[in-house]
Amino acid sequence: MENLAPLMFLGLVVFLLLGYPVAFALAANGLLFAGIGIAAGLFDVSLLHALPERVYGIVANPTLLAIPFFAFMGLILERSGMAEDLLDTIGQLFGSLRGGLAYAVVLVGGLLAATTGVVAATVIAMGLISLPVMLRHGYDRRLAAGVIAASGTLAQIVPPSLVLIVLADQLGASVGDMYQGALVPGLGLVVLYLAFVFLVTLIRPEAAPALPVSARTLHGPALLRRVFTTLLPPLVLIFLVLGTIFLGVATPTEGGAMGAAGALLLAWARGRFTRLQLTQATDSTTRLTTFVIFILIGSTIFTLVFRGLDGDTWVEHLFAQLPGGVLGFLVAVNLMVFVLAFFLDFFEIAFIVVPLVAPIAAKLGIDPIWFGVMLAVNMQTAFMHPPFGFALFYLKSVAPKTIRTGDIYWGAIPFLVIQLLMVAVVLAVPQVVLHDAPASASSVSEVPLDVDPDANFLPREWR
Repeated sequence: MENLAPLMFLGLVVFLLLGYPVAFALAANGLLFAGIGIAAGLFDVSLLHALPERVYGIVANPTLLAIPFFAFMGLILERSGMAEDLLDTIGQLFGSLRGGLAYAVVLVGGLLAATTGVVAATVIAMGLISLPVMLRHGYDRRLAAGVIAASGTLAQIVPPSLVLIVLADQLGASVGDMYQGALVPGLGLVVLYLAFVFLVTLIRPEAAPALPVSARTLHGPALLRRVFTTLLPPLVLIFLVLGTIFLGVATPTEGGAMGAAGALLLAWARGRFTRLQLTQATDSTTRLTTFVIFILIGSTIFTLVFRGLDGDTWVEHLFAQLPGGVLGFLVAVNLMVFVLAFFLDFFEIAFIVVPLVAPIAAKLGIDPIWFGVMLAVNMQTAFMHPPFGFALFYLKSVAPKTIRTGDIYWGAIPFLVIQLLMVAVVLAVPQVVLHDAPASASSVSEVPLDVDPDANFLPREWR
């Protein structure tokens, strides 16, 4: 019994390394080891009777309905040309400053993250629009590539991130609370990116020069009018979606529906709403939603069999050998997620790793919002890891030939370090997520891992 669970996990790794789709690898591996367990008398076949109810629970989950709404909203906005207008306007606004174009990329990345939430679209759009301009005006190739890739990944942590919806579902937490918890870390990353660009302009001014006067085509009242008309629509949409959720007026699903409707109106008002655009956005949304649902179905089959083989006990005993109690557990989980992010994307980590460690976190009394946001910031690094980071691939696909792959990799490393720094901040200072938490992670570091699940060793606000 104690050997079958680790073999099952190893079997999943083999399936993934062979290149099988994640959803089918999870389901097939689960059913395979269920058969082995039944034949060996180690698995109760009656547990499989729960599968239909579990699958129905997935497709009937109202929380997951927010995923197609937010995905559709992002795809419509991405095709409405909002990124181009924002980059041009904010680039003109900060053009007189050293590093002005880099500041514009970071700020636009944050705005797009709060509206579109699509990493691929954001990185590709900014790569096509901003990268040639930055190179033409003498920006360092590594800095330009790094700031574009990093700003695009903000969509994974800034609400309404799809990652936060999935993590909230896996951890049994409120999506609205997860959004509120992720707001400060997300904005913190924007500030840290801006601070890094400012530091570069102080140390190496030639790496991020100001725009020449000839390139600044908007001045005075014309620039201010352009800023107002360009920034107002996305800000209104952000309030329509996130403001109503934070104020408790709407659920995340209702907020997503309003965001999707608002995106359609915005695209129509800009004269860029066509039947082809609607068809493409609907098709992509259907594909993404189906992808998520099938991975969830495969994941529930895997976890049901894994726990039926006492896999949760094996994982708990594995972490029980770690020193440091709760803090040791959190550090180990974050290290594991960081390493797995070299090979797996954020959806795969969320559906494979989180179900295994979530019961232990719950037993330890770790707040699911704090835990979820910490993992979300960590999983953001999956897009920035050389050599397999998806954001790096997206940028390389649209970068000029003068940008080598090594330039993109080296440019990403400082921003990867910043992301890891934010993981450490969230771990050490829970108040950035749980704004009323009275203690830090270090105050619970001596708690043993095998505590009673009902033990009240954490403050009430943390439970």
